Amino acid sequence: MRRTRLLTGALLGAATALLALPGPVSADDDTSGKAPAQAGTSFRTAAQMQQDQKATTSASTGDYLYWSYPADAGQRPTVRASVDLSTAQARHGAQTWRIDVYDGLRRRQSCMYGMQARTVPAEAKSVELGCTLRPVRAWSEAWANDPLPGTYFVRLTVTSLADADLGQPVRASVEAHSKDIGSSGAVDGTLSAPLVPGTTASAEKAAPVDGWSSGWWTGRWVWTAAGAVLAALAGIGGYALTRGSGRPVGAP
Repeated sequence: MRRTRLLTGALLGAATALLALPGPVSADDDTSGKAPAQAGTSFRTAAQMQQDQKATTSASTGDYLYWSYPADAGQRPTVRASVDLSTAQARHGAQTWRIDVYDGLRRRQSCMYGMQARTVPAEAKSVELGCTLRPVRAWSEAWANDPLPGTYFVRLTVTSLADADLGQPVRASVEAHSKDIGSSGAVDGTLSAPLVPGTTASAEKAAPVDGWSSGWWTGRWVWTAAGAVLAALAGIGGYALTRGSGRPVGAP
């Protein structure tokens, strides 16, 4: 009986230890927080990344490469792309590479500044591209093309090259950074939801790490309150200076 109890206790302890072991890590958990190592080939398959991450991919010359990242109100995003041409064989002519940025409605956004397209000679080893967008607004008129909070798509491709250079291997990397412009870009209004295409699950995955901003709080509240206080103090000071010393002595 004693041996039976000992054997039973050992089996229960082993079972408990096995149950306590962590289960297999899913693909989503394993890649959580990591920059993608492959690019998509369309808007629907764009590789999702976060700002301040550097996404990389291996591709062939002539491919359309797509990535997506979130941008919130009050940010001025800058997208940079680098194409490594050193892995290709001798090229037959110059190449023109271009980067385009689209918002959640797939409207192409213009660049405030940056080298959006560049032509490099046949012997070039790399090409650098950049695009700084206009500040993202929390709300806009329906007819306007202002950048709005949500998902932004980056498309990188070659637009001009010799036919003999199609299909040569290249490596590309893309990264996005933002500058907080503060209350200078604040507007009176907010979207009901960020422009994030897809299902609820994909929308949550495409959100920034710290979540979307509520949109109602801006630095204008501080300036409005400070202005009201200064106006009240100015009124009190003006009254104190102009009221005089009261009724003159000897006046009837």
